[in-house]
Amino acid sequence: MEKEPLLMLPGPVPMPERVRMAMMRQAINHRGAEFGAVYADCVRVLKEAFGTTNELFVISGSGTAAMEAAVANFGSGRTIASLENGKFGERMVKIAQRHGTARKVSSEWGTPLDLAALEAELAEGAEMVTLVHNETSAGIKNPAEKVGRLARKYDALFVMDGITSIGGDEVQADAWGADIVVVGSQKCLAAPAGLSAISVSGRAWERLSEKRPYYLDLAAYRKSAAAKIMETPYTPAVPLFLALREACLLIEEEGLPARIARHRRNAEAVRAAAAAMGVRLYPEIDADHAYSNTVTAAALPPGVPDSDFRGAIRKMGIEIAGGQDHLKGKIFRIGTMGATGAPEILATLAAVQHALVRNGFHPAGDGVAAACEVLG
Repeated sequence: MEKEPLLMLPGPVPMPERVRMAMMRQAINHRGAEFGAVYADCVRVLKEAFGTTNELFVISGSGTAAMEAAVANFGSGRTIASLENGKFGERMVKIAQRHGTARKVSSEWGTPLDLAALEAELAEGAEMVTLVHNETSAGIKNPAEKVGRLARKYDALFVMDGITSIGGDEVQADAWGADIVVVGSQKCLAAPAGLSAISVSGRAWERLSEKRPYYLDLAAYRKSAAAKIMETPYTPAVPLFLALREACLLIEEEGLPARIARHRRNAEAVRAAAAAMGVRLYPEIDADHAYSNTVTAAALPPGVPDSDFRGAIRKMGIEIAGGQDHLKGKIFRIGTMGATGAPEILATLAAVQHALVRNGFHPAGDGVAAACEVLG
């Protein structure tokens, strides 16, 4: 019997049945009251997950669309200091280069950010800072609160990519001084890919660029959201909104603190398994940084081929991720996002342990047993 694969990736993630079923209905009028109520539900729950009281909009486009909307609407023609220690920080740099004068503040992937170099760029007049809070390409969580303090010290706007942390880890956009924050639907929210959301502070609205994109013009989103019946300026992906609303209601029912605790516990279980097996975690962290709580990146042991290792896991019906760009063949990544719990974590770790043994690596200890101690 053919079964659905278990996606233990840093997105997309398995969708709960309620989320999938929400898309299986007749079309509705996206200018009507029913859609307006759907949109309002999404905004209400997402504001809590963002940790914000700022205006928030949902865009029919992936997380990258929201990243570009953030920079294009508020950074056009400005000097932008872009922090980078992974693939998605690098993407922010490329977006900044399209819309302003980018000042790249780089570290090796998976190593701590250079906050002193950031402050130097701000002292020299950078007007915007971009940060990826949770860098899934390397499994490292960056110090958003410290970056926010530096941005405020120099009166710069702070753009934060929370695409893989919002809904799965603590995010306090307002308390951290994050002016523009974005999320993607297919990560910790456990909704279908294709939607993103963005929050905008009052400070940011005061600096809205005159030269703005058409489809991603946030002034247009603001006007439409303020209408008597809440709507989007252009035709939305209605089935995806219906699914996102259901995913948001599930977050509300579970309770955000409980959801965050579950994500952390799952990641701690994976890290405990890696330690027991003698597999080294990839990122290098310091007092300001932390291991990601939504994806774990680990170094492939010497002599273990990536294709054979992940291929063996795939044969057992489970998908984990490899490394990207120059980390291909060097690391593997296990996502712990969305609706996952002990059954999915333990099945994945058993498959990983088996695949390591099959490819010539003999674990120092029982990773599955170590994970059970955390999950139990």
